Amino acid sequence: MPGNEIAAGPRAHRGERPAALWEVRVNSEYFEISDRFCGPPSSGNGGYVCGRIAKDLAGTVSVRLKAPPPLNTPLRREWTSDGARLLQGTTLIGEAKLSELALEAPNPPSVGEATQAARSYPGFTNHVFPRCFVCGPARSAGDGLRIFPGLLENRTVHAAPWVPAPSLGDEAGKVAPEFIWSALDCPSGFAVLPAPDGMAVVLGELCATLLGDLHVGQPAIVSAWPIAREGRRRTAGSAIHNAAGELVAIARAVWIEVPASQWSPGA
Repeated sequence: MPGNEIAAGPRAHRGERPAALWEVRVNSEYFEISDRFCGPPSSGNGGYVCGRIAKDLAGTVSVRLKAPPPLNTPLRREWTSDGARLLQGTTLIGEAKLSELALEAPNPPSVGEATQAARSYPGFTNHVFPRCFVCGPARSAGDGLRIFPGLLENRTVHAAPWVPAPSLGDEAGKVAPEFIWSALDCPSGFAVLPAPDGMAVVLGELCATLLGDLHVGQPAIVSAWPIAREGRRRTAGSAIHNAAGELVAIARAVWIEVPASQWSPGA
């Protein structure tokens, strides 16, 4: 249930000049991440969770995940006009803040070129998280997003087509922001693969700017490209264009290498 609190600044004592007064409205809500929105088997998809945390923040937002977001567990989201955080009890799951993003997206492929690239999606033959909400090939149409990025011919850009399902939209058919964030997530992970044997990459931070709207049933192109690599930390960009080639959203993701066994069921 949503709620809000007022945090007030200092007051002046008698005989003193009034101190600057401030008040911050802290809003809050409780929700659970359902199994449908998993990434690894026992936790929420990183992009989806980032989008839920960033909800209600305007402009470019950077979200950093601090702990695996648990499924089917009461979580509390708190937010002001310039930041937000997600908690499980006293454990910080993730936090968001207003940010800036100086990133240019490569020229997008056509829907046909993206469709051709998706045929070489490596997750069809080997996928650490085959039931991932965004990129899992084990998810059925209309349930998962089924975004399968493959490498474009003669480019370092990965791309896939995406037609948002009706369940992702509001009454007007506009795709909800958390699903735009979701679509920006996994493709950038494939742009920084492969990982060493026995390792997987998981999202640590996602900084995104949402520039326009997508509507259910309308084709879009999701693309991703590598930016940098340092030790266990890998950085990539991702973007969503509509079928006309107009940029809808762009993001920079930080991925971290972790042991794949850490995310196995029962681990």
